[in-house]
Amino acid sequence: MGWQLEIAKMAMYLAFPVTMFYYFNQPQLFEEWVVQTKREIFPPENEEQRKQFRDTFRYIQNKNAGFGANAEQ
Repeated sequence: MGWQLEIAKMAMYLAFPVTMFYYFNQPQLFEEWVVQTKREIFPPENEEQRKQFRDTFRYIQNKNAGFGANAEQ
């Protein structure tokens, strides 16, 4: 009985990680979640927001044009 128990334990030690590896490396199980999370973190760009950002950036650049290291020269 002792060697059979050892064989069963060894089979369990090997089967468990292999099964977990197989289950958690199935891309179709996580694809929807990954895409949804990516869209929440990095939403698609809106052209109006991009234009507003560029305009604000240029305004700040022009406002600060007289300041800094280049202004003293």
